[in-house]
Amino acid sequence: MVKVYSITNCPWCDKLKKYLKSKGVDYEEHNIETNEDDLKECIRLTNDEAVPVTTADGKNYVLGFDKTKIDELLGI
Repeated sequence: MVKVYSITNCPWCDKLKKYLKSKGVDYEEHNIETNEDDLKECIRLTNDEAVPVTTADGKNYVLGFDKTKIDELLGI
């Protein structure tokens, strides 16, 4: 399952989610502002609190909204 770590009122997070929807990619949104466990998981993954973060395996990830890297990560 694809996970997207995001925050409220983040234009890049919104662009990422719209992009994934346009590609037919199901994802789980994890808001690191409202969920402490999601924040800890995001930091464990990236060593940072920057968003958006996209991951499909909990190890490899894309930070930010980079269509080429997201497509490579997800195989789309």
